[in-house]
Amino acid sequence: MLLTAEEARVLGSLVEKELTTPDQYPLTIKSLLAACNQASNRDPVVDYDEKTVMAALDSLKAQRLIRFVLPSHGRTAVRYRHVLNEAMGLDQRQCALLAVLVLRGPQTIGELRARTERMADFDGLDEIDHELRFLSAVAEPLATSLGRRPGQKEERWVTPLVAPVPVPVPTVPTAPAVTAAPLATQNADAGEPDGYGRDGSPAGVRSDSHDPLGDLRSEIAALRAEVDGLRHDLNTLRTSLGE
Repeated sequence: MLLTAEEARVLGSLVEKELTTPDQYPLTIKSLLAACNQASNRDPVVDYDEKTVMAALDSLKAQRLIRFVLPSHGRTAVRYRHVLNEAMGLDQRQCALLAVLVLRGPQTIGELRARTERMADFDGLDEIDHELRFLSAVAEPLATSLGRRPGQKEERWVTPLVAPVPVPVPTVPTAPAVTAAPLATQNADAGEPDGYGRDGSPAGVRSDSHDPLGDLRSEIAALRAEVDGLRHDLNTLRTSLGE
């Protein structure tokens, strides 16, 4: 048997309230909703609505784990009670341990003793350990040891009755692909060493980028060459005329 988180919360709350507040038990839907959503002795804390609790009740009834108690003896509302002890052959102390495991998740024996204090009598940790090992040894285990955490002396126990809540896996953003500049690719294909162009400029960088000072120097050099050519022609002409 595997219970959903909602079914487990409803069933655990019914068991807890029967053992801690018997005068108010069986519970009305309003009382059960408050028990499911209470902030103390719950992990995680939830915020169910009545529709969610009613759906869990219907499912638990189909599994023969709870009963609906019709109004009688002056009562006007339908009430709800668990039959976990009957369905699984458990006594009060075993029901108390199972309820706390369902409502609080993994716990050590010491934590279980403190949290079942109002629900059942245990003479010591050895008795709790004995009951947990009994629950783990039945045909369909109701308790399982998780071993010890680093730095802890006591092993932690959990109930396999509750389906684990899936933990969302954070998505890691994918870095955008880097594409090489077309000119750099062309230079690399042309066999230019170490990523530099033939003129010594880095690959991908245009060596003919506009340089105003360089342009002026080129123009001056061209004018000087033209003047020198004109002087040469003039001297040649003078020689031919005998001057």
